Amino acid sequence: MPGRVRIQRGPALLAGVDEGPTLAAHRSRYGPLPTVPLAELDRRVSAVGLRGRGGAAFPFATKLRAAAGRRPVVVVNLSEGEPASAKDTALALGRPHLVLDGAVATARALGSRDVHLVLPADRPDAAAQVRLAVAERKDRVRFRLHTADARFVAGQARAVIELMAGRPNLPVTAWAPEAVSGHRGRPTLLSNAETWAHVGHLVLAGEATYRAHGTAEEPGTALLTITRPGFDAEVLEVPYGVRLRDVLPPFATGHPALVGGFHGAWATWETLGATRVSVPAMAAVGLPLGAGVVHVPDPGSCPVAFTSAVVDYLAGQSAGRCGPCLNGLPALAVAVRAMAQGRDAAARIDELTRLVARRGACAHPDGTVRLVRSLFGALPEEVAAHRAGACLALPSGAASRRVVAR
Repeated sequence: MPGRVRIQRGPALLAGVDEGPTLAAHRSRYGPLPTVPLAELDRRVSAVGLRGRGGAAFPFATKLRAAAGRRPVVVVNLSEGEPASAKDTALALGRPHLVLDGAVATARALGSRDVHLVLPADRPDAAAQVRLAVAERKDRVRFRLHTADARFVAGQARAVIELMAGRPNLPVTAWAPEAVSGHRGRPTLLSNAETWAHVGHLVLAGEATYRAHGTAEEPGTALLTITRPGFDAEVLEVPYGVRLRDVLPPFATGHPALVGGFHGAWATWETLGATRVSVPAMAAVGLPLGAGVVHVPDPGSCPVAFTSAVVDYLAGQSAGRCGPCLNGLPALAVAVRAMAQGRDAAARIDELTRLVARRGACAHPDGTVRLVRSLFGALPEEVAAHRAGACLALPSGAASRRVVAR
């Protein structure tokens, strides 16, 4: 998890971040929250092509329509289980009322009386600020607060539904989307804080203002978390369509980076330099925008060793409720660790990724497989060196470039 978070002023969601997180400051910027009928809310989110910002980039309008009727439940997921991400934390600390306005406006449109807020256990400052924001409001909805466990899979949609029901905060197999059958069998519209902030901005500022950023095909902005070992995480808001290289800090130039978080993918600087911030454009080159994370390792650090450490972590964070998580991920962690230590485990890694992929009860195994496969695809020279018992990150010289297997 990031320590302190630096939040940069942005063009839309983060435009008022330096004005403070109070309701008074928020209303001074945007005015009162208008009532938007369901049909109009549907039209607006459809017109701008609003996608969820939790990682899957699912169309928000599709979930909104599915949830309409039968006393739906509205859920704001602030748990942010991805350790490298800080964007929802930034919104909780700096723009909580924009998030809450998006959820409240949607609850009103759906005729729902409850808004559930899922807070992070391991980010106490963010959770405290949301509680203060809730105390300031006088909406005609009931805010129901829950605290998620401090683990990677706790923010997964079904894990959140389990938490709300008073059961262990872990993913379970489900046969219907949450928007169809979620909390207590009711339609449940569950999205992360950034998604709800976009809904709030669209409701408060209007479609024309929302479209002022981004491209005609992909309006709006995205929040990115830039991380680097030994430095505070930095959250910035960028319009869709800008070149990724133009928004990355100078220390990223020339280096590979992990894009999308721990379930993301490695990319060379050449790929990063040619890519624009865009869900479809990044997907076309094998990079998931995902949680909006760009992690830049220290120059001279080993991406194979870093990947091994992440896979170790992910294997320990699973729910342990299906074979791919219970057995597959620990075995994959052992194999990747062996390669990081200078043994040729490529065949075993290939075997395990094939066995694990698309067989889990949730997306946790698939995200881990994507990370490992991207190392082979994006950084083949690093992989080849480790298969030969060497490491390109070590100082030059035949002896010092050898990896000592432990």
